[in-house]
Amino acid sequence: MEQTKSTNIILFSGDYDKAMAAYIIANGAAAFDHEVTIFHTFWGLNVLRKDKPPAVKKGFLERQFARMMPRGADKMGLSNMNMGGMGPKMIKQVIGKHNSMTMPQLIEMAQEQDIHLVACTMTMDLLGLQQEELLDGVTYAGVAAYLADAEDGNVNLFI
Repeated sequence: MEQTKSTNIILFSGDYDKAMAAYIIANGAAAFDHEVTIFHTFWGLNVLRKDKPPAVKKGFLERQFARMMPRGADKMGLSNMNMGGMGPKMIKQVIGKHNSMTMPQLIEMAQEQDIHLVACTMTMDLLGLQQEELLDGVTYAGVAAYLADAEDGNVNLFI
């Protein structure tokens, strides 16, 4: 009997290009019949933020974090050559020119392929993020849940 293969990715970065790489790898692994988990923590949680979240009650510091962090995958900057926001616009032009998938499309594909998108609850608490502010279909768990998945993983990546 063949053992199920699994790929586990910790997405720590909130950079568009790094998140895009994580989702390309995740979707590729799912296409090769891997069970895939992406554990979003710290700035990687921005990938899961809704563009227009509902109003939720927050304290002063949580409101400040919410204002400073990008709302959703399409609003994130690049890790290099961000150039005051011009870099993301240029890379999106290149993506369109080559008929490649955008981050929102990669996220949608991941959801269609049943990739397990996990939001780190401890980090959500630290940054003042609430479930209502994140995409539908996300699982909420702590590091112990990630470690349980990763323990038997064939591929474990930190991005």
